[in-house]
Amino acid sequence: MGGILYLIGLICAIWVIYDVWVVNKSMDETSKVLWTILAVIANFLTAIIYYFVHKKRAI
Repeated sequence: MGGILYLIGLICAIWVIYDVWVVNKSMDETSKVLWTILAVIANFLTAIIYYFVHKKRAI
């Protein structure tokens, strides 16, 4: 069970970091660094917050 949660957290962190640095060109560097640090520390929670703060606004 721990391995599955680790894998989900890793996927969430990779998604947030990829989206921040590659897809979201309009974000400033400070925000990108902050989202990256948060994705590494609290990956699943950061993915949820990032989705509702940035991705929902773009839709």
